Amino acid sequence: MNDVLKGVNLFLIGMMGAGKSTVGKILAERLNYRFFDTDAVIEQSTQQSIAQIFSESGESAFRELETEVLSQLSAYTRMAIATGGGIVTERKNWSYLHHGIVVWLDVPAEVLYERIKHDTSRPLLQTPNPIQTLNVILNQRRSLYAQADLSVPVSAKDTPTDVADYVLETLPSVLKSSSSAPQ
Repeated sequence: MNDVLKGVNLFLIGMMGAGKSTVGKILAERLNYRFFDTDAVIEQSTQQSIAQIFSESGESAFRELETEVLSQLSAYTRMAIATGGGIVTERKNWSYLHHGIVVWLDVPAEVLYERIKHDTSRPLLQTPNPIQTLNVILNQRRSLYAQADLSVPVSAKDTPTDVADYVLETLPSVLKSSSSAPQ
């Protein structure tokens, strides 16, 4: 599989709680790639939590940091990169994402809610009706997520290993279709 990818990065996109970091670590291990999580890189470089950045500087400041981190990471190869759920909302981020293969972990809002309902560090979920908020955000971003090279439907019964297996099994067909496309 690693030979098939030729060092091309994998960018995992999807909603908060989709499993991008967990699946990304498994993919990195199996491909002998390095793993990065854009949110973790931002927290490490700013010495602030994502929630702190949102509350103190606002979402737009966070999105600028996210773009900067993505631009730096996309310059390298042989990496699996878990991105923040909203990374797809900034048009310029797609120029970086297209440096690799974009994998959308498509998880229904109800499953996302079950996974993250006890996580108080999610700034976008600090609302009276978090499941409705998840649905609204997912509906706003769905057409952007759908631009991924590979869409992976994830159900409540799928384990992170199942999802990683599906990605690895499906990648060769994605690579064939993208290499035959006109440049």
